[in-house]
Amino acid sequence: MMRLKDYSITLVICLISVLGIAQNKVSGVIQDQVSRQPVADVEVYSKKGGLLAKTNKEGYYEFNTNDERLTLVFFIFEYKSLEVTVQVNGDTTVNQSIEPYAEVLTAVEITAKRAEEFELSRLRDVEETAIYAGKKTEVILVDQSMANIATNNARQLYSQVAGLNIFQNDDAGLQLNIGGRGLDPNRTSNFNTRQNGYDISADVLGYPESYYTPPAEAVDQIQVVRGAASLQYGTQFGGLINFKLKSPNPNKPIEFITRNTLGSFGLYTNFTSLSGTKDKFSYYTYFNYKKGDGFRPNSQFESKNAYAYLGYQLSNRTKLSGELTYLRYLVQQPGGLNDSQFAQDPFQGNRTRNWFQIDWLLYNFKVAHKFSENTNFTFNFFGLDAERNALGFRTNRQDIPDNFIERDLIKGEFNNFGFEARLLTQYKLLGKSSTGLIGTKFYSADNTSIQGPGSDGIDPNFDLQTDVFPNYQNQSNFSNPNLNIAFFGENIIYLNDKLSITPGARFEYIKTESDGFSKRINLDAAGNVILNETILSSDTNERSFALVGLGASYRPTPKIELYANASQNYRSVTFSDINLVNPDFRVLELDDETGQTIDIGIRGRIDNKVSFDVSTFALFYDDRIGLDLRTFPGNDVDLVRDNVGDALIYGLETLIDFDLNNTLIKNEDIKLNYFINLAFIQSEYTNSDVSGIEGNDVEYVPELNLKTGIRFGYKDFQGSLQYTYLSEQFSDASNSSTSLGGSSGIIGKIPSYDILDLSMSYTYKNFKLETGINNLLDNAYFTRRAEAYPGPGIIPSPPRNWFTTLQIKF
Repeated sequence: MMRLKDYSITLVICLISVLGIAQNKVSGVIQDQVSRQPVADVEVYSKKGGLLAKTNKEGYYEFNTNDERLTLVFFIFEYKSLEVTVQVNGDTTVNQSIEPYAEVLTAVEITAKRAEEFELSRLRDVEETAIYAGKKTEVILVDQSMANIATNNARQLYSQVAGLNIFQNDDAGLQLNIGGRGLDPNRTSNFNTRQNGYDISADVLGYPESYYTPPAEAVDQIQVVRGAASLQYGTQFGGLINFKLKSPNPNKPIEFITRNTLGSFGLYTNFTSLSGTKDKFSYYTYFNYKKGDGFRPNSQFESKNAYAYLGYQLSNRTKLSGELTYLRYLVQQPGGLNDSQFAQDPFQGNRTRNWFQIDWLLYNFKVAHKFSENTNFTFNFFGLDAERNALGFRTNRQDIPDNFIERDLIKGEFNNFGFEARLLTQYKLLGKSSTGLIGTKFYSADNTSIQGPGSDGIDPNFDLQTDVFPNYQNQSNFSNPNLNIAFFGENIIYLNDKLSITPGARFEYIKTESDGFSKRINLDAAGNVILNETILSSDTNERSFALVGLGASYRPTPKIELYANASQNYRSVTFSDINLVNPDFRVLELDDETGQTIDIGIRGRIDNKVSFDVSTFALFYDDRIGLDLRTFPGNDVDLVRDNVGDALIYGLETLIDFDLNNTLIKNEDIKLNYFINLAFIQSEYTNSDVSGIEGNDVEYVPELNLKTGIRFGYKDFQGSLQYTYLSEQFSDASNSSTSLGGSSGIIGKIPSYDILDLSMSYTYKNFKLETGINNLLDNAYFTRRAEAYPGPGIIPSPPRNWFTTLQIKF
């Protein structure tokens, strides 16, 4: 089979970091037509190309262009949109006055107004110091979502991102578990997960799991870039997910928002934020509290999340900002179920002493500087000081009652820091526009992983009890330092007004280490120790390699784009793959995973009535790590974690949104939209050294993934009805139908399921009331078979539940 790497030597990488020929500057001041005061935050768009600039607090904007004639649109919610045609002859000044609305717009009118003016569901070719030309990108505008954002309901929030597979076992949204295209959704570990452009996962290389997810109530946009994000954001197969938090209000010194939510199973959440701008200072801060009993016995939780942003405009060209995020939550876990237990009662839980705790501190310092009208620079210094603790009785026989002896305790500590510097410049190449990006990333992590005996009590005591239970069999202690240095670059080359290509490359140096010990302790039938040995381990793995890619974009009309890209991917073995002792499966010697991703698609709008993105993809996945059943000497059949083989995953992803109001009703007071998000995906293990694997389906690949719904509104009332359907999928490479004779729920099929969600909201002046019912039909289903915590076994998804939120804004 032909692979992308076979073509690597034919790709020409044009990375230009010097200033080119200056473009013409367009600038001006926007003021209120009535008060004659400057207006901040006005978005300046090109009618054919997207956002060009945004006004500052003095109402000033500027951008550079090669075009001789432009149609500009000035847009802000509180004012009527203004469209102006401009002749550009050298540096050009365009001052404008915009007319405020005579009355306050309804929520329906605001949403419709922005949607009618522009298609804002994709990233532009260039955003600050990032390039997205020729890539499959999707943007979720959270304020326009009808999702249950108080609980981060991912099924609703990501309803218009094609092909995602979501673990749905958390009724509070404490963790995000999304995958897609055959990638394990567990803690979003196959995406590079960022907040405002910097990493937030535990350890990008050694343990890329995201225990912290920003509350959707604080998020402005969720930016999703598929596999080609490996060039700018890391090596991962999934791509990028970036949570862009809300910005300080640029026109007020103080803006206050509070949201209180009540829901099923004792749910209560509070989200309170303050933001504003005063002279050169701006700030945004929030506190989010959640608690509830959970929808199963022994599943109570409590979460506290605080965030603070402070910005300082040092000059017209330089801005400094700092961020601090803290999260702490404690969750009781009722354990997993086997297939028989789920059939008997899907909401039972027979573990009363299992607990999970997170303590997460993130920090970031950013410098954004404009060297010239054509060249932007950003520098992010970021770090994490965090720990996770998992405690409980976790035998793979879920029907065995807890014996109330010492519990298994796993402690992880994560201390990492790094920086990422990016330089983006616009210039001319052979008389045509071009945009070049170069960057570098340094990342250092010093993490520990400890496993041993916990207490024999029922409380969440996360102290090791080695002195009390010295003969506990699952004991290990490892230090896992990691070092990563990367250089990357991309360049948009506009061949003409319609066609551009974007070659790029990333060079990686990775050094992963593991130093520590594990215990091998054997007991006889009476519980006496017959073997007690300490196994020392010290490993260092250094590697360096280059990833390359190529994207292309063709715009036959201003509103239609054909795009294509191909990019290499890589995933290193994580320390959780090899260090932790899991009684549910054996771990064999593992190798890093490699592969390539290809996307080809068409997207755009038709007469402001239909928005669409239709694409096909192929993911070539080599040395995929997974679970399979093996027969060992003595005819023992065990579950094994190993490099299972090479896989091919390919499919069609479609998203079509119909504005029925523009098509059928044509009434400004009414909003009516229908969307369909449909993915057809096929998968196959194409090569494997393991007997019985070749030709099998790949795990976590439902052939049919459908999300569809209708959104409706009348003046200040809005509603949404969404339907979700996923066909059956396997959880292991052996394609087991049931798990080890039905006694364990760790592997086996995940049956097909369908869900219906209803949401509504009403806005009156400074108040907003939201309510809804999730899983309206009360279907019993599950999306996950967990290998370890929060199981092991089947983890049920929430039954029918309701929520009500009151928002007050001043």
